[in-house]
Amino acid sequence: MNDSNPSNNKQYDYAIIGGGVIGLTTAFELLNRNKNFKILLIEKENSIAEHSSGRNSGVLHAGFYYTADSLKARFCREGNLAMQRFCIDNNLPVNQCGKLVVARDEEELLGLEELKRRADKNGVELVWKTPEEAHKIDPNVAVFKKALWSPSTSTVDPVQVCKKILENIKQSGADVILNTRLISKTSNGIQTTQGNFKANYVINSAGLYADLIAKKFGFSKSRVILPFKGIYLKSSNSSLVSTNVYPVPNLANPFLGVHFTVTVDGQVKIGPTAIPAFWRENYVGFSRFSLSEFFSIAYWQTKLLLSNAFNFRKLAWTEIRKYYRPHFLSLGRYMLNNFKADYFTKKVKPGIRAQLLDTTTLKLVQDFEMEGDNKSLHVLNAVSPAFTCSFPLAKHIVDEVLRLQK
Repeated sequence: MNDSNPSNNKQYDYAIIGGGVIGLTTAFELLNRNKNFKILLIEKENSIAEHSSGRNSGVLHAGFYYTADSLKARFCREGNLAMQRFCIDNNLPVNQCGKLVVARDEEELLGLEELKRRADKNGVELVWKTPEEAHKIDPNVAVFKKALWSPSTSTVDPVQVCKKILENIKQSGADVILNTRLISKTSNGIQTTQGNFKANYVINSAGLYADLIAKKFGFSKSRVILPFKGIYLKSSNSSLVSTNVYPVPNLANPFLGVHFTVTVDGQVKIGPTAIPAFWRENYVGFSRFSLSEFFSIAYWQTKLLLSNAFNFRKLAWTEIRKYYRPHFLSLGRYMLNNFKADYFTKKVKPGIRAQLLDTTTLKLVQDFEMEGDNKSLHVLNAVSPAFTCSFPLAKHIVDEVLRLQK
């Protein structure tokens, strides 16, 4: 346990499962609504933000990839501003480096046109740039006819952000317990590896395990999380580019493709992959291997391969090929004028995307999704840009909790 002195005899208003950015910002928002709320947050690791929240690239997206009717579009622009404001207010660094989205041929120019339409509908600033104008932003970016410039895209340090939110909620009275796993629900709260805790309401924001925890409460009956591994490589040449450089994504899938990211401290990374993983924490080798997870995930991956739902065969083959480093690096070569594969020799710790699958339609769930009742709420799909969206998404979660509690 940590120093916030949680008690098994204390009556909590809310127990939050998961110490990632969604769990932290939900606690933050609850305490903003009512400073007298008694909040308990449990996290199975020995520190917060050990998984998706601490392993993502730290990019604050502008909000032009998403259809106007989606929660992602609704929260991304607001979340970008809220996260930047939080960082500035708390003296955390922000790299306001922007983003250029580039095409490589006429067909991909059509993709740029679609992104611009979505940006306009979502009220997001996205500006056409000629090659000459783009080169004034960064002379090393290769531009085919024209590019899109996103001035509001920035990068932050996601671990620093999560630690600062943690500091805020503990100062506001929240109890936080680390190294603690949920075992089951009880009639008046939750059973954990640190004993039973009484809570009026449970909020599940457990990321990679959100679906399994939801099933303990009777939810996620037609939903399962499939893990996809994201690998990045860091450049030894930090002056390679000064802005994020992204390709035109396949908008049928929720992945943005291999791109160049400029981190908050000015380092340059290439990635990520979206390689189907074989268990939920399949980061490196057989670390954290789970036989039950392996069989469950293999079952759904086999089903997707046989049915070829959302063109899964091509996606799986395309991503698995990225394990071959020369091929992986070649995917970014066309975006830069000066590119040397030798720059990218440093590995960055990989991440796992907790992507929700609808088991009735065999389609990936594109938007944020949650299920709940008057006793619990379960955030089942909180993938990218969830970090960017976290503050307004937390407001949405709390609104939904309060509505369900009535």
